[in-house]
Amino acid sequence: MDIPAGLETTSNFNKVCRLRKFLYGLKQSPRAWFERFTKVVKGYGFVQCQSNHTLFVKHFPEGKLTIIIVYVDDIILTGDHEEKIDLLKKLLTKEFEIKDLGNLKYFLRMEIARSKKGIAVLQRKYVLDLLNETGMLGCKPAETPMDTTVKLEESDGSAPVDKGRYQRLVGKLIYLSHTRPDIGFSVSVVSQFMNNPTEKHMTVVIRILRYLKMTPGKGLFFQRTTKKKIEIFLDADWAGSVTDRRSTLGYCSFVWGNLVTWRSKKQSMVARSSAEAEFRAMAQGICEGIWLNRLLEELRVPLKHPMVLYCNNQAAISIAKNLVHHDRTKHVEIDRHFIKEKIEEGVFKVSYTPTNCQTADILTKALTRVNFKDLTEKLGMINIYNAA
Repeated sequence: MDIPAGLETTSNFNKVCRLRKFLYGLKQSPRAWFERFTKVVKGYGFVQCQSNHTLFVKHFPEGKLTIIIVYVDDIILTGDHEEKIDLLKKLLTKEFEIKDLGNLKYFLRMEIARSKKGIAVLQRKYVLDLLNETGMLGCKPAETPMDTTVKLEESDGSAPVDKGRYQRLVGKLIYLSHTRPDIGFSVSVVSQFMNNPTEKHMTVVIRILRYLKMTPGKGLFFQRTTKKKIEIFLDADWAGSVTDRRSTLGYCSFVWGNLVTWRSKKQSMVARSSAEAEFRAMAQGICEGIWLNRLLEELRVPLKHPMVLYCNNQAAISIAKNLVHHDRTKHVEIDRHFIKEKIEEGVFKVSYTPTNCQTADILTKALTRVNFKDLTEKLGMINIYNAA
């Protein structure tokens, strides 16, 4: 602490400052800390990325780079210039009180494992702690996170359950879905009933926990690859919600053959046809691709090929490629022009993929055991504890 401005002190000053507010209790403390940190690292020559403000990059003449990733006061340092990384640690030590934890193994409850084949990111300990907390360690495992016959709605006639417990469970599952796209759709569904949960809604949450009991060590695997392109799979389950008949969109983005981003979300308006639902999903996928391309440009990794959009709806592909205006598309005019512009610029290329090869299908609906297992493998998910 510094002496407040205007307070006169003498050599025999024997007063103390009274702490009225603790730093971690203030709403503005994270912003103040991040502004201070940003100012320091920019002074070392780092550039703050516009595509992700918590990412700082410094390029060197020999083509190497150093990267800083920040989440509040947890920091990851990486890059291909080890000498500069060691120097950065020393510089940060002068400015802040930091602790070097060595190679990345555990970060924000995510476990990182390395091998010659690649890097695995999982949350096994988090899953086991969640099962232990809910008393589900001895439950009967399930092979899929959601039954294909279940359709949830707000007022299903079943008895209400403890709202606080339901929200806490779903909140923890939402955090878990950051490394588990296989539960992305089911968690998206149960999170729609936070205000008035019932026994039927809680049954689906329990089913997700039973599935986690069977696969606690499953996670994402980022493998070494020679691919140098971005692929985006997108799909939509037309009128899948029985409550308001809105469609559910899902997309997953692969950068150099590895899954990087994914999403499962109910669309904001009712689609009048399956082609319209897929068309809106295509617009969302293009937005995601533009962001990924911008991020790669800031890392100075230019794309040599157009990004590929994989869609399993021939009508939506036809609308994207056909410039003729007709009644089917006049109410989605903005999306149509947006998609058309990006395709004409050569930034994206739309390709058809059969439904049984549509990876994003796992993010739009509940699937049978065989289809679910096949798509989780296509997402690049493995269980490193069963890999041997």
